[in-house]
Amino acid sequence: MAQLVIAGLGNPGPRYAATRHNVGFGVVQRVVVSVGAFPDEPACDFRAWFGPPRASDEGGRGIALVQPLLFMNRSGEALVAFRERCPFAPGDCLAIVDDVYLPLGRIRLRARGGAGGHNGLASVIEALGTTDFPRLRIGVGRGDATIDLAAHVLEKFESDEVGALSEVLDRSAEAAVTWASEGITAAMNRFNVPARDARDNAPQGER
Repeated sequence: MAQLVIAGLGNPGPRYAATRHNVGFGVVQRVVVSVGAFPDEPACDFRAWFGPPRASDEGGRGIALVQPLLFMNRSGEALVAFRERCPFAPGDCLAIVDDVYLPLGRIRLRARGGAGGHNGLASVIEALGTTDFPRLRIGVGRGDATIDLAAHVLEKFESDEVGALSEVLDRSAEAAVTWASEGITAAMNRFNVPARDARDNAPQGER
């Protein structure tokens, strides 16, 4: 049976473990714990875990959690390798990425769209052959505009950002589980607002 897939994009290896580019990995780890997922057999191109079907999913589909183990600009290749083993439709795959144009603490879900300059999303679009898959962007901040952008996303978070980072990763994990349980519209309505305004969950629609 086809899976619902939550794919957190990032770069493999300890050098990149706590960098801004790897927030997608952090979200996947939180969802693994929250849904009680169990690890799949090791693979060269990806790590995967499988969780039980969500109670609200009438189709009874389980959640597959994936971390590509190729570099960010080859993330799509890893997802295709996973899809050969566990088929899924593009619309059933939520891609989670960092976004330097959103402030730290802000997240944004969309049902579809272009890459927006993100190499990981560009790779997924090319590999899946469509832009029609949901994505969750996590704000990591731009920082000093004079610093090279590529260097900025490969840096670790500052000590005064750690608290906000933990909160946004927790909130992003909740958003991902909401997507799997209730769909993209419900997730957008609930989470496409600044964290400080989350209590006021007025429908926002797609942004």
